[in-house]
Amino acid sequence: MLGFLSPFAFVLLIVAFYLISSVNILKEYERGVIFRLGRLVPETKGPGIIFVFWPIDKIERVSLRTIVLDVPPQDVITRDNVSVKVNAVIYFRVMDPPRAIVEVENYMYATSQVAQTTLRSVLGQVDLDHLLSEREQLNSQLQEILDARTDPWGIKVTLVEVKHVDLPQEMIRAIAKQAEAEREKRAKIIHAEGEAQASQRLAEAATVLAEEPIAVQLRYFQTLTEVAGDRSSTIVFPLPMDLLGSVLGQKGAGTDKSGGE
Repeated sequence: MLGFLSPFAFVLLIVAFYLISSVNILKEYERGVIFRLGRLVPETKGPGIIFVFWPIDKIERVSLRTIVLDVPPQDVITRDNVSVKVNAVIYFRVMDPPRAIVEVENYMYATSQVAQTTLRSVLGQVDLDHLLSEREQLNSQLQEILDARTDPWGIKVTLVEVKHVDLPQEMIRAIAKQAEAEREKRAKIIHAEGEAQASQRLAEAATVLAEEPIAVQLRYFQTLTEVAGDRSSTIVFPLPMDLLGSVLGQKGAGTDKSGGE
């Protein structure tokens, strides 16, 4: 079929095919880094329709979306010589596509490696208690260090989160014993404080009752009333001598009065 075409039409067909093949469509979150004859074109291309004239131009597509990178578990020895496994997750994005392509061979792999080494070095400088309790502070410290190290590559680290700290079974049992001892200590302290407050109140009550002797007897009768509510038991209680003395004294006074009359 090409034999029926004129040389001019054949050339136009090749040019049209070349132009169509030079068309590239970049999505909204993509940018194109162009190398023209091996040299970097300063301005990035996209989004939308761009032309890449092969073989003069070569394009490298770079995504501007936030990338979630899972750091594999790392063996970390803390400052107090406890061996743990720690994994984390990193959120970063490319802010300068030309630098991300030119300054480092593979920015994804490079960021992963620097994240692993930073995680081991930073967490190896803290104690186990600090690692378990001050997670937010460590996350901020890791984010600052990683952001400073990846900034020459045109990468911005926005967030670092330590996901999980895997402890040895011996350390888990030791921490459980420590927590149990701490709770027992708090229980004893609370019990001792309750005893101290109760003894203080009893001393105040004894002082008030000592001012009125009859109040002791009224309290005694009230206690008997409360105990007598249970009819299934037999109650034997002593009779106070001071109560008998007061009653006998009143009776003797009445007899002397009648005899005198």
